[in-house]
Amino acid sequence: MISKEDYLSGQVLLIDKPLNWTSFQVVNKLRWEIRQAFEIKKIKVGHAGTLDPLATGLLVICTGKMTKQIDTFQGQVKEYTGTITLGGTTPSYDLETEITETFSTKHITEALIHDTTKQFIGDIQQYPPIFSALKKDGKRLYEYARVGETVEIKPRIVSISEFEITRIDRLNIDFRVVCSKGTYIRSLANDFGKALNSGAHLSKLCRTKIGDFHIDDSVTIEAFISSLKDQKT
Repeated sequence: MISKEDYLSGQVLLIDKPLNWTSFQVVNKLRWEIRQAFEIKKIKVGHAGTLDPLATGLLVICTGKMTKQIDTFQGQVKEYTGTITLGGTTPSYDLETEITETFSTKHITEALIHDTTKQFIGDIQQYPPIFSALKKDGKRLYEYARVGETVEIKPRIVSISEFEITRIDRLNIDFRVVCSKGTYIRSLANDFGKALNSGAHLSKLCRTKIGDFHIDDSVTIEAFISSLKDQKT
C-alpha cells in the first residue's frame, strides 16, 4: 500500500500510455488523481521521456523527490516496437498528418528490407521531425510547422544498437528497435523509406523498455486510478 508520504517522498510509476493521449495529459491526470486521493495541495509529478500522442507504451512517471531522477531515466537506452508503412510519406513522418507523396514499391523485396536495416546500426546522423516538441528560438517546432513556416533543423547523432524486422505484411513492416536517448523513430521510418529508394512513414509505435523498466510491469491509467481508490477504502 502506497501512502501519501510515499508519493511525496518519491515514487516511480510505470504507466502504459494510451493512444491519443499526450505525455503531459497523463502527468496532469495522475497528479490530479493523487492530489484528490490524499488531499494534497501540491505535489511534483513529471515524466521521463515524451511519447507522441499516436504512440502507446511505457511512460515512466516520477513523483515527489524522485522527479530529480528524471534526467537519469531519460538518458537510458529505450526499446520500441511498431510498424513502418512503405510507399508514402507524410510531413510529420507518421499519421498525425496525411500522406502527401507516394512512391513505387515494386522494386522492394524482403531481402532488401532486411539488408537495409544494417545501414542504421551504430551511431547515425538524424534530423528530428519538423512536427516535434523540440524548441527553436523559444517556440516548439510543430508550432512553425502548423503555420507552414520553414525553419532550419540541425541534425543530431543518435545510436541504434538493434534494428530487427519482425514481420513483413506487404507494405507494412513490423520492427523492434533499441536506441539511445534523443532517437526519433518517426525520423528512422522516414529515413528507412529513403534508403529503400521509396518512401515510408511510421504507422504504429509502442515503447516497450526504458533501461530496466519494462512495459510488462506497467499499468493502465484506469488501473492506477482504481488502486488509488482502493487505498482510500
